[in-house]
Amino acid sequence: MTTSIELDNEAPGHTGNCRFFADQTYHFQTLRVFSDIPFGGADTSEVLATISKIHEGDAVSWYAAWSAMAQRNAARAEACLDRISCGMAWLRAHSYWRTAEFLLEPGDPRRLLAWKEQVDAFDNGLAALDVAHHRFDVPYGTGNLRAIFYPGPAGWETKPLIVLVGGYDSTLEELYFVLVKAAYLRGFGVLTYEGPGQGAALRQFGMTFTHEWEHPNGAVLDAYLASHPAPPKLILIGMSMGGYLAPRAAAFDDRIDGVVAYDAVYDIGESARIIANARADPATALAPEIVWAIDNAKWAMGLTAPEALVETFEPYTMAPIASRISCDVLALAGIDDHFFPATQAEQLVTACRRRSARLPSMRKTTRKKASPRCYRHSAITVWQCCSCGSCCWKSREAGLKPCFPYMRTTQGRSRRPASACSSPMRQALS
Repeated sequence: MTTSIELDNEAPGHTGNCRFFADQTYHFQTLRVFSDIPFGGADTSEVLATISKIHEGDAVSWYAAWSAMAQRNAARAEACLDRISCGMAWLRAHSYWRTAEFLLEPGDPRRLLAWKEQVDAFDNGLAALDVAHHRFDVPYGTGNLRAIFYPGPAGWETKPLIVLVGGYDSTLEELYFVLVKAAYLRGFGVLTYEGPGQGAALRQFGMTFTHEWEHPNGAVLDAYLASHPAPPKLILIGMSMGGYLAPRAAAFDDRIDGVVAYDAVYDIGESARIIANARADPATALAPEIVWAIDNAKWAMGLTAPEALVETFEPYTMAPIASRISCDVLALAGIDDHFFPATQAEQLVTACRRRSARLPSMRKTTRKKASPRCYRHSAITVWQCCSCGSCCWKSREAGLKPCFPYMRTTQGRSRRPASACSSPMRQALS
């Protein structure tokens, strides 16, 4: 059984413009902040006011605008007498600090300032709002991995535990806005964590990514289960590049009862080859998304030279191991994703089917316009997708098959001509 969620309604005549910047990196990172709004991580008027001060392609103005808005919210929180308003201001300050540092070079000293400020603001926000949570460190390699467990409301112990991990540039705290609050409203507890190459593991201990994600994921699960009762089921969700990390871990850990690739990643090397080709082309070598991708690889992947980019990412493929996955799999993909082509979802599903005949085929819709990135649909749409009858995690007991939908939405879609979107990655995938 297959599912296609269609929210792509064309209006007659002149239509609105959903792009904030022609450059894909600046536009997409703005969308990333907007997606935090439903759960208190940003405010529409503040985001619009901030980007009005940013010069496209200028990382200095990007940092200045977002850090100024973060400081404004921190000052507001400190002066606020209302506990709820105070907490919400701190959470917005966190998101704006996280966004401010994003385009800075890895060695920029302002990154350390922004990092400390965003973590402190987040903790202040959860404390003011009385959000139940438990931070703990997991010994790993030469340092520690950070994790936060958020218990759900009464009765959460009888439901599956959701474990959430991010991707290529994720931080632990931002995962709260991605899924935690939405899960709580539906009665679930959530365990979030950072692995090598992410957050503090990278910044404090210098641990870079590993393609063998079963090791950090297993260490976090071991630490959690050592002090908490085993849940009735365990669902692992990987966001962005986590769409590779989570299925990889599930292939080697039988404790995982279901895995969500959000979005589905089969072979990161394919994207690395596109980046390498764009860097070799003088017309696209200095595009912000290419410069950022290389810089982040040097930092988070331990890339020694840009020429080694493809070689560095080649081990990050599900090809030799997808058939090992024995649990249910939910693959989500954005048709116009600018890093991972949607066809990788089909490749993942096909490879998984070799293991279990219960996994159905997936139909790709033929409409051409869709979201640039699956995981920025917001948790609201993700939950609507995951809670449909054919996606139910009780599928085994009920005799139903899990489905593998392409998520379709107009969020982030450009009404401008394609040439107005300056993305070498998008052009290479089109």
